[in-house]
Amino acid sequence: MMSKIFWNTLKVSPALLGASLLVASSAYASGGVPEQTANTTTSEATASRETGVNYLTNLPQAKVEGTSAAVEFSPSFELAQQAPTETTTAESAEMLEQIDLYNQEVLGTESLDQVTNVSQLRDVSPGDWAYEALRSLVERYGCIAGYPDGTYRGNRPTTRYEFAAGLNACLDQIVRLIEGGAGIDPEELATLERLIAEFEAELATLGTRVDNLEGRVAFLEDHQFSTTTKLRGEAIFAVAGAFGDSRADQLGLDEDDRDDPDDEITFSDRVRLNFDASFTGKDRLRVRLQAGNTPELDEATGTETARLGFEATGGNDVTINDITYRFPFGDKLRFWVGANGFDFNDVANTHNPLLQSSGTGFLSRFNRRNPAIYRNSSNQGVGVNVNLSEALGIDLGYFVDDGNSPSDKDGIFNGEYTAIGQVNFQPFDALSLGFAAGYSYYPGGEVDLSGSTGSPLAKDPFDGDATSAWRFGIQGDFKVTETISIGGWGGLLLAESESGATDGDEADIWNFAGRIAFSDLGKEGAVLAFAGGMPPKVTDLDGGDDDEDTSFIVEAVYKYPLNDNILITPGAYVIFDPNHNDDNQEIWVGVIRTTFKF
Repeated sequence: MMSKIFWNTLKVSPALLGASLLVASSAYASGGVPEQTANTTTSEATASRETGVNYLTNLPQAKVEGTSAAVEFSPSFELAQQAPTETTTAESAEMLEQIDLYNQEVLGTESLDQVTNVSQLRDVSPGDWAYEALRSLVERYGCIAGYPDGTYRGNRPTTRYEFAAGLNACLDQIVRLIEGGAGIDPEELATLERLIAEFEAELATLGTRVDNLEGRVAFLEDHQFSTTTKLRGEAIFAVAGAFGDSRADQLGLDEDDRDDPDDEITFSDRVRLNFDASFTGKDRLRVRLQAGNTPELDEATGTETARLGFEATGGNDVTINDITYRFPFGDKLRFWVGANGFDFNDVANTHNPLLQSSGTGFLSRFNRRNPAIYRNSSNQGVGVNVNLSEALGIDLGYFVDDGNSPSDKDGIFNGEYTAIGQVNFQPFDALSLGFAAGYSYYPGGEVDLSGSTGSPLAKDPFDGDATSAWRFGIQGDFKVTETISIGGWGGLLLAESESGATDGDEADIWNFAGRIAFSDLGKEGAVLAFAGGMPPKVTDLDGGDDDEDTSFIVEAVYKYPLNDNILITPGAYVIFDPNHNDDNQEIWVGVIRTTFKF
């Protein structure tokens, strides 16, 4: 705002500098006027310019009160405005440097107050040589300002730009006096005409220089960008424990023969440091470092459904957890490339806006997102977001598990992979829906269809043989009121064995979940949420027994922000009939998670 006001001030009519020189002998000692004028709005500056120009150019017909003489002005001012002048690079550079100094000086000073009597300035006394000049400017024209502490600071150095800006206020006041019929000395008006003609050349170059510099400044503002890398960190402290009468079992052991769960209380951590860099201002390169020692709890409880959503094994060894780069292509497309830790939930909308994050969302692994769609092959890959309209978009991705390995059954084309897409539909702000479908292939050995959230059979129904699977899912979120939202998903995998003794066998694997969340409960930013559902379950299996019973998981969490950077989330979840086996007893998991963001 300050710079634009200054430019408009410089382009005020040449009469501005004429009036400036008229009162120069008295006002040049002023260091306070520029700041007053600098606070004028752009519209005011433009208005004053037009008023001054129109009035002074029509003065040949004006009569000045108190004299019978008509004062005529030459048309030199109008001609001076139109004279073209070339500006050299050196001159422009010098002008930019002067303007930069001016901005630094003006922006660093306090605001000014209008003075109505020179006696208000406590550092100006009747014995000062400029006292009479200041009194004339204050009492006759009313265009001198002082600092809030009652001083004028007349011994402060001033630049020509500050001087011109300050005297523009005096010219505005003179114009108002003339329009109001106040008496103006004809000798002053005659001097004004002479000075306009005398400074015709300087005034002609001023407008051209300012126009050129405005263009250069606008270009720099539109194209300025820094490639500085930003650090975004997250640290989690967690106290957790799992409880139950016995460890879950998939082998049909009698309850008396089952081991007790490892139910000791643990205190663990996870730290993530995201280094985000950009090269155009619209793209993002992310490199994430991670260290942690949060246990998975599946071995302690006998079921992968008990796994935490923020686990990080590795004994606090630092690893590169994520390397991704995204960039736009036009207004409708955004491309993704991932070299490590890259999966579909990085690209796609999971339709769980409040509780999807591992650091601030649900405490369990299962309840964060649909495992049939967002928990599949992950490590390297590519993705794209297509924005068709405000209500419709498409997310696409191709992901591999060992794309960095040249070994047999690895690489980006011959190893484990998933090709998947999702159509996002948001007919209005409160409702979002996602319809997803994909295809996965596992070459054999380690097969994980369920994303390690369901029963062992749902994870690998064909005992390690090569497996393919079609994936389907629908997920959504609906904001009932400003503070209440509901959501959920349903997922289906149609798996088929591709090798071995089970070649050609098929399996159907289902899962579903629902949730309700109450926002701003107890404090702005707090969320109380409940979720529950059925972890992945084999409902039909060729050549073998499917999961005979049905397991459910129910969770309650309350995330409470202590401030903008610290969030504490106590909660618990219980698993009924773990591994879809009603011979297994309930498993309880309690957690207090504290998340620090910086």
